[in-house]
Amino acid sequence: MAAKFEIYNDAKGEFRFRLKAGNGEVVATGESYKTKSGVINGVDAVKRAAAEAEIDDKTDEKANA
Repeated sequence: MAAKFEIYNDAKGEFRFRLKAGNGEVVATGESYKTKSGVINGVDAVKRAAAEAEIDDKTDEKANA
């Protein structure tokens, strides 16, 4: 099963999205949007940004040893 963006209504009736991995685990969530077109634009923005995103590791390597 492939990863997917799931669009849903929150408790306030606003639109939100979550990204689910192939195993169904939620790996990211989005902010609330007033309109469905707004949430779809948000999903598209995440898709574009993630394709080129780098990892900026701010952890202390000693803490992981």
